[in-house]
Amino acid sequence: MSETIALEIHDLTVVYHRKPVLWDIDLRVPEGRLVGIIGPNGAGKSTLIKAALGLVPVVSGQVWFYGSPLRECRHLVGYVPQRETIDWDFPVTVMDVVLMGTYGRLGWFRRPGRAERELAQKCLKLVEMEEFADRQIRQLSGGQQQRVFLARALAQQASIYFLDEPFVGVDAATERAIVSLLQTLRDERKTVLVVHHDLQTVREYFDFAILLNMRLIAAGETSQVFTNENLRKAYGGRLTLLAEVAEAVHRSAVP
Repeated sequence: MSETIALEIHDLTVVYHRKPVLWDIDLRVPEGRLVGIIGPNGAGKSTLIKAALGLVPVVSGQVWFYGSPLRECRHLVGYVPQRETIDWDFPVTVMDVVLMGTYGRLGWFRRPGRAERELAQKCLKLVEMEEFADRQIRQLSGGQQQRVFLARALAQQASIYFLDEPFVGVDAATERAIVSLLQTLRDERKTVLVVHHDLQTVREYFDFAILLNMRLIAAGETSQVFTNENLRKAYGGRLTLLAEVAEAVHRSAVP
């Protein structure tokens, strides 16, 4: 039986101010994977997510979600942006934010009702934030805010999720809680793509990895693509220790 492809990208090129950011990306991500998007600063990791979601203009390329363009299946896609891109002073409660995740399925003319509020409460419980439902979002810590926006994505009841640097500025307990939840989504055959920086946790967190540096270096099972050779291709000589990280982590994981 062939694998269901959750995300397929063909010939994707993105240019900012006449400078290529992503170049000729071809990629296929199977359903039910927890995917780390890895690469140095400026490699185009966040741009890859935004281009796939139609949030930045592209020079060329096609993107399909479960075989359909985004305009036909937007309800299947959940997105958690970088925290720094969000106006945290906007006067909304935690519950308001999570209910926003239900709008896509309600349409323009329906307001969230009892069923949507029960779903939002369930999603807040999953991220251990149900006690903060009436709190203003600006009153939360960085880690708590990230949990709330993850709950909003869960309320979308999507099939594929994109998270842009979800672990930046959060404490270790929040990071572990988020990883555990993402692994649960993966086990439920959801597909989750995460922009990630910490090379030491790649093997622990992700079963599928995408290595980028403007071009696609490698994509596939983490055990196969997260190698010294591919890290050298992705990072070059910027950091002398990076080439040894994958092997060191791998050795420490082997009994």
